[in-house]
Amino acid sequence: MRYGKQITMLLGTSLLVGVASGCSTGGGDKNTNEKSALKVMYYDERSFYQEYGMLFSTLYPNIEIEVVSTQNVYEEGKDYQQSMREFMEKEKPDVLMLGTDEYRRMASEGKLYNLDSFIKKDKFDLEGIAPGILDSIRQASDGALYGLSPTFYSQVIYYNKDLFNKYGVSLPEDRMSWEKLFELAARFPTTGSEQDRVYGLKAGYQNELYYLGLNIGSTQGLSYINAGTKQLMINSDSWKNVFELADKAIKSETLYTDDPYRNNEGATTYEDYLLRDPFIGGKVAMTMEGSYLMNQIKEAKTRLKDKGIQNWDIVTMPVNPQNPDESTAMSPSQIFAIDASSANAEAAWKFVSYVNGDDFARVTSKLQNGNFPSRTKYIANENNINIAAFYSLKPVENNMYKDYDKIPQKFFEQFNMLTQEEFQKVKDGKATVSDALDNLQAKGQKILTEESAKEGQPSESPEGQAGSATESSSSGNSGAASEEAVPAQ
Repeated sequence: MRYGKQITMLLGTSLLVGVASGCSTGGGDKNTNEKSALKVMYYDERSFYQEYGMLFSTLYPNIEIEVVSTQNVYEEGKDYQQSMREFMEKEKPDVLMLGTDEYRRMASEGKLYNLDSFIKKDKFDLEGIAPGILDSIRQASDGALYGLSPTFYSQVIYYNKDLFNKYGVSLPEDRMSWEKLFELAARFPTTGSEQDRVYGLKAGYQNELYYLGLNIGSTQGLSYINAGTKQLMINSDSWKNVFELADKAIKSETLYTDDPYRNNEGATTYEDYLLRDPFIGGKVAMTMEGSYLMNQIKEAKTRLKDKGIQNWDIVTMPVNPQNPDESTAMSPSQIFAIDASSANAEAAWKFVSYVNGDDFARVTSKLQNGNFPSRTKYIANENNINIAAFYSLKPVENNMYKDYDKIPQKFFEQFNMLTQEEFQKVKDGKATVSDALDNLQAKGQKILTEESAKEGQPSESPEGQAGSATESSSSGNSGAASEEAVPAQ
């Protein structure tokens, strides 16, 4: 990470001269002598300047930027939304860096500046932005546009063409269900020594039953907590179907399981490190990863020659068959918006439009920071693969963790430990999935009720609710998909 940041900073600096020589997209007239100040809300000042501030300040030297950090906004035992409101009232930032949930809430409260007038006045080009990203932002704010996201994160399924051909397995396709994915994985042999055998799938880092189940359930639109009523609902029929599907996949022995001791054996060189990746080393037919794996594969081809993977491609992450164009594996990295009460809206728009414009996407597209430019024409496709798999879907409108910031943090800490205990019993054959979920429902609800009471957030009566799937689910079937779903922390 340290080297990556240094490279990013150096590359950004080297681009300044070229950028300053003339850019045409976003922000209106740059050659003005009118001085103005701009307060930007961001999580870290140094990161802001590395990613955005240096380039912008070179083009707009008359706009003085002050960064107000949000790193210390959250206080244990205090409502996050209330802490954020107090922070904004105190600091009064002009430009806001928001997550999707924060953006949705602030837009609904009338706290954000509608950008449509600026977009129309400046003829700001929206056509080049990934439709899924733009649509998801509009959906979060009832069709209006109060913010823009310069980059997005996405995961896909990488697959080894040679292994599929060798074992006569049909190639993966875009928009598969989780059942279809597991069926493909199960067609690879489970025999052979640990050193020589091939696995059908590496499910990201979600190889434990609990995390894999959450991953599948989040794709279905399931939630295991009603944040408003503080009621747990993890033992619903839908969740039982999900965890039974995950349990069956794990017990089929077709999923690759990370073993830190096995992965570290004999890794004395960078070449060894590259080969330790089971996909690059040819040990798994499919793996779920983000963009960084493309860079590692490129490195492997240069350093390993014919030792590493040669023929590969990508498809979208699994989806819910009832909503095949939505993905939990894709999301805006961060949304930049303007405070509705800002006295510096014009200067704020210059910043928002520039970092979301064509020129910024072009000059920063090579930085390889794990995200993609939302302007998709600048996503490089050096390997002639199905690159659209990264952006052809759109982020789900209601993700699994919506409003989870209303749940006490200490609940998650205790509940996560509880899940490890209960699912270990399933792994050891001492309990069924149904047993584990029933225990989690009862014990987890007790923890949630107690922790909510400590924070002055009483739970509603669980009568008629515990065990009934009041999930925010668009589907009652098991077998849709997700990306790297992790429990809200």
